[in-house]
Amino acid sequence: MMPVIEEFVRKYELEDFVVVADSGLMNEQNVADLERDNYKYIIGARIKTESKRVTEWILSHSWVDGQMEEYDKGDGRRLLVGYTDNRARKDSYNREKGVRRLEKAYRNGRLSKENINRRGYNKFLEMKDKVEVYIDYEKIKEDAAWDGLKGYLTNTELPAEQIYAAYHNLWTVELAFRIAKSKLEVRPMFHFTRKRIEAHICICFVALKVYKELDRILKLNGIKLSIDKVLRMAKTVTTIQVRLPLNGQLLSRTLVMKRHKPIEKLFDENFWVSQ
Repeated sequence: MMPVIEEFVRKYELEDFVVVADSGLMNEQNVADLERDNYKYIIGARIKTESKRVTEWILSHSWVDGQMEEYDKGDGRRLLVGYTDNRARKDSYNREKGVRRLEKAYRNGRLSKENINRRGYNKFLEMKDKVEVYIDYEKIKEDAAWDGLKGYLTNTELPAEQIYAAYHNLWTVELAFRIAKSKLEVRPMFHFTRKRIEAHICICFVALKVYKELDRILKLNGIKLSIDKVLRMAKTVTTIQVRLPLNGQLLSRTLVMKRHKPIEKLFDENFWVSQ
């Protein structure tokens, strides 16, 4: 990670640089490396695995929508914990869906000791008498206490609202990865030489830029449709070309039907000149 960051900072001559990453990409060693080289960071915190003192502090609050609290961890580290009703509803819905799946498997006798692991909602499973697997509803109740909570660890002095905004801009990066993997099919990659691999990645990156530019133009012009829907509709638009037999003049006309009305302006010959 560090060579990538150092090259990025050097190449673009950055002076005020903050690393923003989710908890899945960061560990104690990475954080220590950042601090050693005097880099600032904002990363997702694994608040459920914090020390007993910190978790008790978190759960001692009567959280309300939009509330943000800060805990000083020392050595310049700040732990910020925020709560939103939307996140709480999402956490509750996902857990209930996972538990229903476990209960169905339990009723059908499909749960065994192989299911005892920490993956997903299997964390609610326990083994009784080393034979019977059962669902621990007390664990489910304890897990519900964390609904709506999200932690952020930082060594910056930025206000809480800026830390929140910076971290949640990560969704644009995650979306880019999803688009690259699904829409642009960057993987699997059937190339074996460095030159061809780099060319493949470059083409996919240019395609992503075009994809995002179309998204920008659609929003700018008030076209409230997804890019995929716009592309599907555009594929059904027909352009007819006729060459006059006497003078050889080529006449072209695009047939925009009633069903194409939401994207009609995209086929105006002057539209793309002004973008």
